Amino acid sequence: MNWNDITKEAKEKLKGYCRVCPVCDGRMCAGEVPGMGGMGTGEAFKVNLKALGRYRLRMRAVHGVKNPGTAHKLWGEELKTPVMAAPMTGTTYNMGGQITEQEFIDHIISGSLDSGSIGFSGDGADPAMFDSGVQAIRKNKGMGIPIIKPRAQEEIIKRIRSAEEAGAMAVGVDIDGAGLVTMALKGQAVGPKDKYEIRELVDSTRLPFVLKGVMTSEDALDALEAGVSTIVVSNHGGRVLDHTPGAAEVLPEIADLVRGRMTIIADGGVRSGSDVLKLLALGADAVLVGRPLITGAFGGGREGVSFVLNKYTQELIQAMLLTGIPDVENVCSDILDYRD
Repeated sequence: MNWNDITKEAKEKLKGYCRVCPVCDGRMCAGEVPGMGGMGTGEAFKVNLKALGRYRLRMRAVHGVKNPGTAHKLWGEELKTPVMAAPMTGTTYNMGGQITEQEFIDHIISGSLDSGSIGFSGDGADPAMFDSGVQAIRKNKGMGIPIIKPRAQEEIIKRIRSAEEAGAMAVGVDIDGAGLVTMALKGQAVGPKDKYEIRELVDSTRLPFVLKGVMTSEDALDALEAGVSTIVVSNHGGRVLDHTPGAAEVLPEIADLVRGRMTIIADGGVRSGSDVLKLLALGADAVLVGRPLITGAFGGGREGVSFVLNKYTQELIQAMLLTGIPDVENVCSDILDYRD
């Protein structure tokens, strides 16, 4: 299996929904929601990549680092890599339906485990979306994290119970899904939550709680006060609000406030191992990859997902070797140069 074969197969299966561009940067699919694009002008999607592109890596080769370590610990689980699969759903109305929701998330969860990583599953208007993710996690002995849309409190708690029954290692809410067009079109009520509502959700479970969609220091501090274990710095792939900044632009400010007091995951525009290293240097403990894994799943199934994650991890090792970084727990911002 190679990247050319994966992209060729994915392009055929995703025809009309995703062009599988050589660089997945949001230009060709701007405004295509439902679909794979970013909301409105698509700038919020594109700026994720532009924000990362403003940083350069300072190459160093005079040092003693010979075998950089990518092992990463998450809630007591030892992972081989800090590169994980983002929660994604909607194979029918976003991806063309050539594979089912269950097949897709099975590929994501099992392919992530094959690469020594972990996969997140998502939620959507069709109950099959969340249920498929929970089933995939159950089949893989709880090794996965289901993320729930910001529905009514009782609806979220009902889904938290499903996650617990499946043995999930953590559970969470993507608060950035509060304005999703696709949910509105299907008559599913979602909306923002205040810190007291988030505290109620945190207190409803013994599982570590993830809040995805934090893009400001104010939200990060509220999440910390509410007892959230992990935040994901993310603008939902640019799919909910046009003209937001990129994740890499807001990550340093958020990390300065809460790093060490909660786990920080960054999500947005990761297209290589070098991008992973940049986000780690900006303050993330781990990163999520989204759209490239859709290509992997549609183009190569479980093996395609594993291929993409392994590829990024190998690129990360190479970037660490040439910047003098011994392991992913000790990445400093000194390796970055900023270019406006």
